[in-house]
Parts: sequence; C-alpha cells; structure tokens
Amino acid sequence: MALVRHSAEYLFAEATAGRLTKLMVDQALFKWGVKKVGGSEQNSWTNSLVVFLGDLVQAGLGDVEVLLEHKLPHSPMRVDAVLCGVHPGTGAPSYVLVELKQWSKVELCGEGLVTVPGMAKKHLHPVDQVRQYCVYLMDSTPALAERPGLVHGVAYLHNARSSDIASLEQYTPSEYGRMFTMADKAAFAEHLRALLDVNGGRALALKAADDFLQFEHAPSKPLLDLAAKEIQDREQFVLLDQQWVAYKLVMQAVDRARDGRTQTIVIVIGGPGSGKSVIALSLLGELSRQGRRVHHATGSSAFTKTMRKVAGRRDKRVQTMFKYFNNYMSSRRGELDVLICDEAHRVRETSANRYTSAQLRSEARPQINELIDVAAVPVFLLDENQVVRPGEMGSLEEIRSAAEAIGCEVEVVYLDGQFRCGGSELFDVWVERLLGLNAEGPIAWSTLVRDSDDEFRVASAASPQALEAWLLHQSAERGGTARIAAGYCWTWSDPVTVGDSKRLVADVTIGDWERPWNAKPEKRVPDAPESYYWASDDRGFGQVGCIYTAQGFEYDWAGVIFGPDFVRRGDRWVAVRSRSHDPAVRKAEDSEFEALIRNTYKVLLTRGMQGTCVYSTDPETQAFLEEMAAPDRVAG
Repeated sequence: MALVRHSAEYLFAEATAGRLTKLMVDQALFKWGVKKVGGSEQNSWTNSLVVFLGDLVQAGLGDVEVLLEHKLPHSPMRVDAVLCGVHPGTGAPSYVLVELKQWSKVELCGEGLVTVPGMAKKHLHPVDQVRQYCVYLMDSTPALAERPGLVHGVAYLHNARSSDIASLEQYTPSEYGRMFTMADKAAFAEHLRALLDVNGGRALALKAADDFLQFEHAPSKPLLDLAAKEIQDREQFVLLDQQWVAYKLVMQAVDRARDGRTQTIVIVIGGPGSGKSVIALSLLGELSRQGRRVHHATGSSAFTKTMRKVAGRRDKRVQTMFKYFNNYMSSRRGELDVLICDEAHRVRETSANRYTSAQLRSEARPQINELIDVAAVPVFLLDENQVVRPGEMGSLEEIRSAAEAIGCEVEVVYLDGQFRCGGSELFDVWVERLLGLNAEGPIAWSTLVRDSDDEFRVASAASPQALEAWLLHQSAERGGTARIAAGYCWTWSDPVTVGDSKRLVADVTIGDWERPWNAKPEKRVPDAPESYYWASDDRGFGQVGCIYTAQGFEYDWAGVIFGPDFVRRGDRWVAVRSRSHDPAVRKAEDSEFEALIRNTYKVLLTRGMQGTCVYSTDPETQAFLEEMAAPDRVAG
C-alpha cells in the first residue's frame, strides 16, 4: 500500500543524489497505472522529501522505516509518509503519520479551512488533515484501535516561518495532530525522538513496518458502536413479510459463519420501492450493535454520498462505513463479517478503471468475486430491471454462478409488494405493461384502477410547461417534494461563468421551455445542489435530473420526460441510438441498447411516492402516453 519504503537514511541518500523522485515516478507508473506523474507532484516530492528525510537523519532516526505515499485502506487517500519504529519508553511498535506541506504562507479562513496564495481552492487545516488520517486508520484497523497509543500524527510545514502562518497555530494539539514549521526543527526532532527510539535498530523498525502493512482492515469496535448509535437514532423502519425473512436469513448466516466457518451468500431481489435499502440500513444498524465487521457498499456515487450524509450527519467517522464496489480490489479474504451490497445490479465486470494501478489491473478479478471474497456473508440487494449502463452485470445468474464456483451456499429472497409509489402495486404493473416488460401489453391507468381504491395519481401533460405546473400544483395542494427527470437526450454542459459567479446551462430545450440538467459531479454552482443531492435537496426543483442522479432515490411527485431516444411506433417501442446523448449507453451492443433505455425509463417512472406525470417530445409517443394516462385537468 506504500509507493516506496526503506530506511530514512537510505531514502535521504537517494534524495540527495537526485534519484528518489525518479524512483517514485517509476513506482507510480507501475503501481498506480498512471501514464505520467504531474510536474507539481514531482516537485512536491523533490522539494519536501530531501528536507524531511534530512531532518530524520539529523535527529538520529536514520534506521526508522519510512513508507512514502501510503494508501489508506479501502480509500483513495494517501498519507505522505508513515514512520515505523518502536517507542523509546514502552518498546511497543510506534507509527507516526506525517503530512508534508511546501506552503510558506497560509491564512485561516473559517473553522478548519485555510487559503494558500496562488491556489484557488480552499484546503483543510493540515493538522485536521493528518488527524483525520489517524482516526480513519484507527477506525479501519481493529489491531490499532485496540492499542490507540501506537498511532500519532504530525503536520510539517518545512518552508513556513511562524510569522507567516500565525493564524494556523490556533488549534488544540493532540496525539493525532501536531504542527511544526521550519523554525521548529529542534522541537520537531525532539517530538519524533519521544515517539521513535533512536536506538531501536533496523530489525525492529522493519518488523514494525511489516506488521503495519499486514494488519487486517475492517471497521473497529469504537466505529461500530458509533455507527450503531447514529443509525439507531434514525431507525424508524418496520420490516414486513419477505423483508423480515431476508433480514433473518442474513443474521442466521452470520451465526453460521461464526460457529462453523461457512460462507453464505444472500441475494435479495425486489423491484423499485420494495424495501431493499430499508433492509440494508436495518442490517447495518443491528450488525454494528453486535460489533460485527460490516460495510455498506454501492456502485453509485449519488447514493453512497447521500447515505453518508444521512447516516453520518452528526459524526463523519460513520461515513467511512459507506463504500463503493471498487474499494475491495486489494482486500484480504474474510476481512469483513458482512458486506451489504445495495443497488447490486450496478456491479461491474471488474473494479479496474483508469485510476487503478497497473499491478492491481494485471491481477484484476471479477468484481463479484472481490465482493464475495471480502466477507463471510456477502449480501446482494438488486433489481435486474434497473441495469442502465453497459458493463453492469449484477444479476441472480451471475452471482449464483460465482458462488457455486467456489462452493458457497446461496439463499435467495424475492421481495413482494411496493413501498414506493404510494404502495401501489397497480402502478408497478402499469409501468411494466406500459414499457413492454409484461407480456400482457399496455393498459390505460383509468382502466386498471377502475374498481380499486388506489390513491396513486397518474397523469399525462400536453407540454413540459404543463408537466411542471402539475408538479407544483400537487406539491402545493398535497405537500411533498417534486422533481423533473428525463431521458439522457440533450447535451450536458459544464457550468458557465457569468460575472463573478457560475451558472448552469439550460441544455434541456423543448420549444420555448428551457431548463438545465442537474449540476455535474464536482462542478459546484451557487444556489444549486451538488449532483449527488439533486433528489434530496429542495433546490433540485428547477433542474432536470438524469438517470444517474435519480436512481436509488425517491420524491413525492415525479415528472418524467420521454426524449426522442425511446419512441412508440405502432404497437412497439423503438430505442433510437442516434438520439441518446449518454456516451456510455451509446457504445452498447444492439442487443443490449434497447434494454438499457427501457430500464432507464422504468427507473425514472418509479421514483414518485404519491404520483407521476409523463410527457414525450415525440408526437406519436405523446399520443400513446395520453391514451395510457389521461391528461389531468391541471397538467392538460
């Protein structure tokens, strides 16, 4: 997990000779799989390491083992350096995480944030940064959590004078966070010698480093206790029927794994709103209370970030339990008791991407195998009709096949009922028949509900203006949130700068009606939520959501715009590749393309809790929708 490791003395000699940066670049090309290392990062290594390593040698710590650019477990974040040795007082292993900064002038700008001249973005206070690294490492490493005195953190601003960073010195020092500058070299050396024995010798330093790199990584007991409290305070879930069966099967499988070392895979299959995520959070809360090593993982940035925000609102440490499917490439077998894979239809062929190291890419296994191997009880919650991108392959067949290949037991639970869409099973049937996912063929909503007391509202709108008016009317009259989502049939522009601010571009244009897509990931715009929170932030109304921001979420009133990528011709649907603007879906094979587009509209249609209104830009399709969902007096 470290880019380079060796003694401080050896690395200092390499840095002094001008060879260390080249060694790190060569290792980065191999281990990280990048095509090149940026000049700023190379300059950072060259300028910081020769000073830092020289200070270690001068302090008498040349034998200490140094791990450079050490990657934190199940995370893309890297620590500049980890010093491994033994404590001079106890003889126990001692680990010091070091955050190096070249900054010469820095200003505090609010609690925990700093600005650096010449850099546009704000940064975390370096003490807070290294302190968070220490806490994350402890929370992810049970062996360290059991002995908290082994880990320490320092930030070293080796180019800064105290007078130029005076505002940064307003912090409370702790074992996990101390700051030193170029004026504090003597104090820095004294602090390190109090944590690392200058007479410990190479053998003990090597053993400490080897142990550090071999630690198993999973949620620690303190983190599980914290997560249990956080989730329990928010638990208002009542599991019913097959939801409860799925929950009990998982808990029984955990007991079997503990008693007999058997591995069981539990697969939970259900449509939109059938309660899959409720089961996931209930399991996460109970397993945390029992002290089990458990993670929640998805393949969706929006879903994972929202789960982190909701479940870890009061303590960011809880957020670390919410992961992505591709976080387990280098995990050891059985690191977790349970891995809860929510939205598992988004499992991909492999976890490798353009940021994956060449070493890991060459050793890449199927992502399903990684998720199965990391836990005694892997749980997959999925809906096979929500696969919306090429390469997504989370299905009962794929998971069962992978399980049988290694001799795992498999339990499958089918969820009944509809807990989204007002609990309307009829609406679920209507959607499947509308889109041709049911052999019985389309049926008008008014016909389907004629003799029922179903209160879910379904309407068609004659224009996007009418659709928007319907949503606003329902939200005002009946309460609740409303959103407009559409097929990916328009370009998605970056925000533009107007004066001193940025704004979204009105890409979705239908006649004289214009609205912007939701914001792009990592492209923040004033008065608009980040893309991850479009569905849950009140400011999301006014932008058009796409499949990637709507999937996995719900709101009360759903407006769905069918674009020209999916049109009705006679008695069948036709998917039109040339009218799709989704670069990933456009690359799909012909046999896959139509299913992906159909699934996209199924997801968009099933987000509403109280009602859904539909509109199509294509006249023939619009006529069909009006036949299936009569125009509402407001929407019409």
